[in-house]
Amino acid sequence: MNQGAINNFISGLPKAELHLHIEGTFEPELMFEIAARNRIKLKYGSVDELKSAYNFNNLQEFLYIYYSGANVIIEEQDFYDLTWAYLQKIHTQNVLHTEVFFDPQTHTMRGVSFDKVILGIHRALEDGRKMLGISYRLILSFLRHLSEEAAFKTLLEALPYKSWITAVGLDSSEKGHPPNKFERVFEKARQEGFLTVAHAGEEGPPEYVWEALNLLQVSRIDHGNRSLEDQQLVDELVKRKMPLTVCPLSNLKLKVVKNMSNHPLAEMLEKGMIATVNSDDPAYFGGYLNENYLAVAEALNLTKEQIVRLAKNSFAASFLDKTEKKKMMEKVELYYQEQKD
Repeated sequence: MNQGAINNFISGLPKAELHLHIEGTFEPELMFEIAARNRIKLKYGSVDELKSAYNFNNLQEFLYIYYSGANVIIEEQDFYDLTWAYLQKIHTQNVLHTEVFFDPQTHTMRGVSFDKVILGIHRALEDGRKMLGISYRLILSFLRHLSEEAAFKTLLEALPYKSWITAVGLDSSEKGHPPNKFERVFEKARQEGFLTVAHAGEEGPPEYVWEALNLLQVSRIDHGNRSLEDQQLVDELVKRKMPLTVCPLSNLKLKVVKNMSNHPLAEMLEKGMIATVNSDDPAYFGGYLNENYLAVAEALNLTKEQIVRLAKNSFAASFLDKTEKKKMMEKVELYYQEQKD
C-alpha cells in the first residue's frame, strides 16, 4: 500500500485505545487558555515556545514538563475541558472505546481535591459516551516515584468512586521504582474489586515485567518493550495471553527506540504476543492513535492483515465485557472485508 492508501485504511478502521494519560493530552493551546482563565503565568511566552520545549532525551526530562503543564489544571471544569478535547479528537479518528489513565496525585499534592479531578473527567467521559458514542473505562494510576503510603492514601480517596473506576495502574519514573514497591497497595486494590495494570519494561528491565505479573497480578502490561530481552518472559506472556499496550511515537520521542524501523511491534506480533497500539501522551509525543498506527505501519511495512490484527487486539485486550468485545471485533472484520471488495 502507498502512504495515502495506508492512511485512508487506518483512518476508517474501528479502534480502541488502552494506554492514554489524560494529562498527556494537554495541547499547548488549551494549556494557555486554562492558564489565563486561572490567572496562572506560564514560563513560556507562546504556544510555539512551549512546543519547542518538547525535546526530551529520556522519560525523566519529559515528566518534568508534563508535571509543569499539569499545574495549571485546578478546577473541575479544567479537567472536563481537558478530557472533552481528547474525546473530540479521537472521535475524528474512529476510536470507539478508550481506557483512560488519570494521575490524581499529580493534582492532590498541589492542593486540588480528588473530587474535582474525578468529577470533571467522569462528566466529560459520560458526555463522550452519550454524544459521541465513545465507550470508556477509567484507570487510576499511582505515581511510582512517590511512596506506597501515598498510594494507599489515594486509594482510600478513590473508594467513594469505586463504581466509576475499573482498574488501578502504576506510572511515572520507572527506573529505581520497581513494581514490588507497591505490592501491598495493589493487593488492597484487588481486594476492593479493582483490576490492575502497570507500566513495566519501558525503561525498566524485564525483571520489572515479571514483578508486575507475579506480585501485582496485572491484567495488562503497559509498554513491555524490554520483555523481548527475556525469551522465558516472552513465552510466559504468550502463554498467559497477556496484552501489551505499546506506544510507538512515545518510544521514539523518549528514545526507547532509536528509530521507528527498530520498533519491536512486528516482532511481538510474530511471536504471538497480544500487542496493541496506543498514543500514551499524544500532545507531547507528536500524534494521537491514527498517527501511531501510521508511523509503525510505514516504518515496519505492516500488512493490512497485521494492522487489522492490532485493531482486533485493542478490543480483545480491553476491559469491555465479552459481548461488547465480540461486537467491536466484528465491526473491525466487517470494515476489513469491505475494504477488500
